[in-house]
Amino acid sequence: MIFKIRTKGHKNVSSMHKSTFEITKDPEIGPTADCIVGVAMDNSMDDFSDEFKAKIANKNTKITVILDTENGHDEIVGFGHEDLTLTHPTDIVCRTSDYVCSRTLMINADKAARDLDLDLIEDLKNEKEMEVTIILD
Repeated sequence: MIFKIRTKGHKNVSSMHKSTFEITKDPEIGPTADCIVGVAMDNSMDDFSDEFKAKIANKNTKITVILDTENGHDEIVGFGHEDLTLTHPTDIVCRTSDYVCSRTLMINADKAARDLDLDLIEDLKNEKEMEVTIILD
């Protein structure tokens, strides 16, 4: 199962957070938003099908998030969890920890914002577009 999101970078992307990365529908972020790597996304978790949500709400589901910009590429792997509600209307957060809330897409991810590809982050700092592909295995 695959779901795609279009988003873009922002001049305040710093990608320094050590345990999460986030994309949001919000068009603006401040200089302290060190986990947000994409803004103005065109879809949210509200747009996931019921089948997609049900698969994520399983601790055995492997979730791969692929981030692509003009010059950058990265892949992050994490897992679903039965307590994920996937109900936040504007934010999607991937976490290296096992913390869950309405914004959480996956837990136990193998990368956070500070671990992402440097070319990808440079493109995002320059406000380039990014395609986010979510794959469920």
